[in-house]
Amino acid sequence: MDITLMDKQEFLDKLKVELKISKNSEHTIRNYLRANNELINFCKKNPEQIKNQDVKNFMASKISEMSSPSIIVFLSAVKYAYSNLLKEDITEGIKRPRKERKIPPVLTKQEVIDSITNKKSKLIVSMLYACGFRVSELTSLKITDLSFSEKIGYARQAKGRKDRLFNIPDFLIEELKQQVEKQKQNKQEYLFSGRDGKLTDRNIQKIIKRATRVAKINKDVHPHTLRHSFATHLLENKVDIRIIQELLGHSNLSTTQLYAHVSSEELKKVKSPIEGLNLNSEEKYSEG
Repeated sequence: MDITLMDKQEFLDKLKVELKISKNSEHTIRNYLRANNELINFCKKNPEQIKNQDVKNFMASKISEMSSPSIIVFLSAVKYAYSNLLKEDITEGIKRPRKERKIPPVLTKQEVIDSITNKKSKLIVSMLYACGFRVSELTSLKITDLSFSEKIGYARQAKGRKDRLFNIPDFLIEELKQQVEKQKQNKQEYLFSGRDGKLTDRNIQKIIKRATRVAKINKDVHPHTLRHSFATHLLENKVDIRIIQELLGHSNLSTTQLYAHVSSEELKKVKSPIEGLNLNSEEKYSEG
């Protein structure tokens, strides 16, 4: 008796359902579907015929193109799909590379906002920097998430599927109130919206790239750079790292501790132990 195997589209459709049921973010859903689609296309097999060696062959062919984080995401995506849909782990025994702990670029406080003239764009960038937002947190921010009386807001269902509290800086309150009123008049539920409704990650990436180009900033700047800058400047202002951890919404302190290696201003204050010694002195030192 022949057993009918799932074709690629049925496999991906079922995977999408599983991911949505588990309340994964749109970003995760998109990445996991793409990873499994690429694997199936490469193998030219039915999904149920793909085995451990096929995964290794795919990785070997793409190894020069994939960063360590990309490999980790790929293996997680394949493991999730096959464990949930076919009850087998075809990634078993494949070593994951260690996460690269690169020091992220940091902007000076003057570089962050000065180059933007458009009022809405400037407010978006100011929020990214002043509140340490991930892009997805800002695009998902609703006008009901802000409490001007308490000067706080909530990033709902942020990374890790948990709400995160943030402080609203005084210098942004009036502009934010105006933005809220504008959105209410336009019957919009989100704080920022685009032509097609909810503002996308891509919209914000374009704003940052344009501002970087205009300001002639010679750094690899992304929206997340503003979050790095937020954390680093807090550290330079002597804010306790555990408080920074809460403000960033990090589950593990080790993630936040990356910023302890970033603060160039703190490094500049350190004097060499040789400073203060008179190297021309004829003073004799006896051996002890």
